[in-house]
Amino acid sequence: MRNNSLYITFFLGFIICLTLFILNLSIGSVEIPFHDILARLSGKPLLKTSWETIIMEFRLPKAITAILAGINLSISGLQMQTFFRNPLAGPYVLGISSGAGLGVAIMLMASSAFGWGIYFGELGVWSIIISAILGAILVLLLISLTAWRVRDSMTLLIVGLMFGSAVSAIIAVLSYFSGAEQLKLFTVWSMGSLGGTSYLQLWGFLAASILGIFPVILMQKSYNAMLLGEAYAESMGINIKRLRWGMILSTGILAGGTTAICGPIAFIGIAVPHMARLVFKTGDHRILLPGSAIAGAIVLLFCDAVSQLPGSAQTLPINAVTSLIGAPMVIWLILRRNFSREF
Repeated sequence: MRNNSLYITFFLGFIICLTLFILNLSIGSVEIPFHDILARLSGKPLLKTSWETIIMEFRLPKAITAILAGINLSISGLQMQTFFRNPLAGPYVLGISSGAGLGVAIMLMASSAFGWGIYFGELGVWSIIISAILGAILVLLLISLTAWRVRDSMTLLIVGLMFGSAVSAIIAVLSYFSGAEQLKLFTVWSMGSLGGTSYLQLWGFLAASILGIFPVILMQKSYNAMLLGEAYAESMGINIKRLRWGMILSTGILAGGTTAICGPIAFIGIAVPHMARLVFKTGDHRILLPGSAIAGAIVLLFCDAVSQLPGSAQTLPINAVTSLIGAPMVIWLILRRNFSREF
């Protein structure tokens, strides 16, 4: 793609993302006109005090959470597809999200299951985020060890599904022995939600996102060589071990932090990187990484808008919406594209 076309594509993506961001601030049980939201974003006061509370306390944190989650999951998915050289790899498919869920399950349900005393105050969000990241990294390490012994892509996917099943079994045991209140909290969390995020949680989520994206920025030039094989990458002077550890830590932080805040969200990590390849028509990670990030933000903002039930204070679980939209998209991509040319 030529530079002019590339700049135009990124600019259009930014405009679409901004439009969806304002739309998410507008729609809900109380509809707020577009022009009033634009006026508020420019610094002017809103006509109604209640609108100020709705936007600043509920919808703005939710929209920012959707953007961060879309960016994190998309970059995680792109890294996993590059790491395993597998077009169907992603945080959800490989069981990384399940590992993060195990960390959250231990924090939420182990207190009643085993009598542990765990603090669940406003600052407890940090313990949830850290436990989810550790769970995601643990599963990713196990899958990576398997990947070094098993080179077949389909076998690796099966192993990832088995890890996910094993983690689900552990979570089921914790659920059986946990109390009703903790079980309800975990069940609601497992449905996935972008709402209910406080500003303290949002700051923690932003910190985890920056920490996870930082190594990606440093290593982006090395990702292209990884697609051509480790031998080629080493011949280019790339430290493979350092690159692998950087990918593992980055993906664990991004996927784990997102799962901790939003619950498990399917199909964003696997589908969006392919959408970016389709739109930008390149395999260059220097373009795909920011392209996947903006595409992920757009897709999750769109799914969040779809999840809003008109005239109701209730919203659909975000995981259900992403699955309904993402599953047909992945099937269409598989039928339409020849992945063997890219991996």
